[in-house]
Amino acid sequence: MKFSLIDKIDLLEPNREIVATKSLTMAEEYLQDHFPKFPVMPGVLMIEAMTQAAAWLVRVSENFAHSMVVLREAKNVKFGQFLQPGQTLVVSAKMVSRTDSEVVLKTEGTIDGQSRIRAQLTLACYNLEEKTTHQKIFDQKLVKESKEELALLWPKFIEQEN
Repeated sequence: MKFSLIDKIDLLEPNREIVATKSLTMAEEYLQDHFPKFPVMPGVLMIEAMTQAAAWLVRVSENFAHSMVVLREAKNVKFGQFLQPGQTLVVSAKMVSRTDSEVVLKTEGTIDGQSRIRAQLTLACYNLEEKTTHQKIFDQKLVKESKEELALLWPKFIEQEN
C-alpha cells in the first residue's frame, strides 16, 4: 500500500531545501486506532512525512536519476507536542551532504512556527536494476509515476518540464 503524507509542496529549491505541508484530518484511517479517545498522528508517520518531503527534494535535485529514494537512517530524532486533527504540519528539509548513493538532510516539522519534530535523515538512492537485473522497465515506470505525483503536489513542476 502506498500513501502520501504530503498534501502540497510550498517551496522547492533543488540542491537546497523543500517546504511542504500535511494537514491532519479525522479522515485518516490510522486515527481510529491511534488513539480513539485522543487521536494524534503517530511519530513514525511524522518521520515518514519528513522522509517523503526530503525524497521529493532529492528526486528533483538529481533530475529523477534514481527510481528509489528511501529512508536509510533517522538520527537525533526529537519529538515535541502531538499533532492533532485540524492542525497542519509544515515539513522542511535541507540538504547537508550528498553522494551518488545517499543524501543526508536536516529535517523539521512545525505547527504554527513551533517545532514538533526534528531529525537528521539519510536517504538511500538507487535503481532497481542495480539490485536485480532486468528491472529497468520498472525503474522507468516508477520515475514516470513519481513525476505525475509531483505535478499534483507542486504545479510548478509542470512549468519546468515544458
